[in-house]
Amino acid sequence: MEDDNKQTGVDDIMAQVARLVDLVDYQEESVVSRTLVDRKTGSVTLFAFDEGQGLSEHTAPFDALVYLLDGEAEIVISGKPLRLKEGEMVIMPANEPHALEAVKRFKMVLTMIRS
Repeated sequence: MEDDNKQTGVDDIMAQVARLVDLVDYQEESVVSRTLVDRKTGSVTLFAFDEGQGLSEHTAPFDALVYLLDGEAEIVISGKPLRLKEGEMVIMPANEPHALEAVKRFKMVLTMIRS
């Protein structure tokens, strides 16, 4: 059985103090992600979106919490646009269409609970 920590690439921060905002870097005209936890019960993933980048409308079978670490984003949930800034969060309900776009470049942590 393979070590779960090696699968998610977090050996360098396991049992260490770290700042989430420093664990993923911006890349020009790109969306960058880094998975910190990926288990059957849920996942925690960091994202860095360059200005103007985003994710097109989609659904997910589980509730997901988005917390902005830096910048500004527009998140549309079931047609309702929400503007989030650093330090703000929203819960995206399971099976509801949602999309994200970087108003300004932003970093976020996405926590998904699979149950």
